[in-house]
Amino acid sequence: MNTDVVNIIFGMKLRQARIEANLSLTEFAARADLSPSYVTEIEKGRKHPKTDKIFRMAQVLGKSYDDLVSIKLSPALTDLESMLASPLLRQFPFEEFDLDINDLINLLTRAPDKASALLHAVFEIARQYDMKDEHFLRAALRSYQELHDNYFPELEQAATTFAERFGLHQDMPISLAALTEIIRSKYGYQLDTTQLAEYPELKGYRAVFFEGKQPTLMINPTLYSLQRKFILARELGYAYLGLKERSHTSTPDRVDSFRQMLNDFRASYFAGALLMPRDSLVADLQTFFAQEIWNPAPLLAMLHKYDVTPEMLLYRLSEVIPQTFGTRLHFLRFHHVDGEYKLIKRLNMNRLLLPSGIGLYEHYCRRWLSSRLLMQLEAYQTNGATSDLPLVDVQISEFLETKERFLCIGFARPLVLAANVGSSVIIGFRLTNDLKNTIHFAADPNIPITVINETCERCPLTPAECHVRSAPPTILVQEQVKADRKQALDRLEATIR
Repeated sequence: MNTDVVNIIFGMKLRQARIEANLSLTEFAARADLSPSYVTEIEKGRKHPKTDKIFRMAQVLGKSYDDLVSIKLSPALTDLESMLASPLLRQFPFEEFDLDINDLINLLTRAPDKASALLHAVFEIARQYDMKDEHFLRAALRSYQELHDNYFPELEQAATTFAERFGLHQDMPISLAALTEIIRSKYGYQLDTTQLAEYPELKGYRAVFFEGKQPTLMINPTLYSLQRKFILARELGYAYLGLKERSHTSTPDRVDSFRQMLNDFRASYFAGALLMPRDSLVADLQTFFAQEIWNPAPLLAMLHKYDVTPEMLLYRLSEVIPQTFGTRLHFLRFHHVDGEYKLIKRLNMNRLLLPSGIGLYEHYCRRWLSSRLLMQLEAYQTNGATSDLPLVDVQISEFLETKERFLCIGFARPLVLAANVGSSVIIGFRLTNDLKNTIHFAADPNIPITVINETCERCPLTPAECHVRSAPPTILVQEQVKADRKQALDRLEATIR
């Protein structure tokens, strides 16, 4: 057990013993001939006292020395001890949320029995859903992004400074040749665009990075040039920002720490800001939003102007729009493979009803724009049509129960490295009068309004009302059975009064 955990457990036991002895912190400190501030530091796990001071504290508390210094907690506190010793606690980015780990410890140790029971429940839920440390860390990163509306001025400025230094924003789009020259001549990289193809096991990687005196970046030759540009721009982000703790494969196979995940995010953010400079993109968005009727042409023009994929463009919009236009949004990326619709990536600054956890076992509503685009894509591929890709569309989604409406815009296309996998990306805006003042075509009466729900298992619409239903309403039926039982019990109770 590491020193930090030992200190925390000692501090927790000391505080618990002091409270049981009905001593205030000031009274206890005076009797033990210690300063109150020093005792506070000990109880928070920040300091560990020397032997003579422990003897004095034990005497005041009526405890033995061995009992006080033992790192074993009572059986009721086993889960609290496990949490304190967990690598997850040490990896969690408290500082990114302007918190100190001791704030959490202090909160938990106010009522350690209850805290331990709560943590036991949390761990059981985690085991039931097969949650791993990286799931919690990814959730922490999403929360960190949403806390900042997914906008980071220091990364925007870094990309602008870099572009000015190398004259990259004089013409759009930035060329692959320009990025290749910079990463080779300035940062000494060796680039390889052939060898990954020789290893069938590695065909799913977009790129692999090897450290060394001369860093080596291997890029999958199957990728389009615009995807290679993003990989080079991200690699320049790692180098320019000095990000050492990082993933070495794209997409990463494992997450070793939050710092690795955060650095990967920062390098990708840098790449998007470099390829799609904020000022230029905002001007394009103003033109797009000024349209009185929906027309995807300006959006498609942005794909060509910056030479990026739909995923790159919409994700970049999720960074720029909330900060610039004061309009919150959500970003969703789905994959359709082997008949399943999987939520791959999300940002939920709208607080959208998004059943990501239960979605592991239920069927997402097929009326969502994300799903509809994937179904259209499958039909296009079945018919052999590819000239119109990527597909682009719009809809106003109205939740069946809450009646909340969202303006959703999205794309769909097959993945380059897995042509049998369809990918859709959307951004959605809560539909308000203020939104219509910002995005004028939000008032276009020709945009279809579609009633949606969370999952098929929770939806009351009949098959006749929803022809794309993928599963029966099993959970809804279970809830109705419970409601009927409750009503029957109420009626029974009324007969005996």
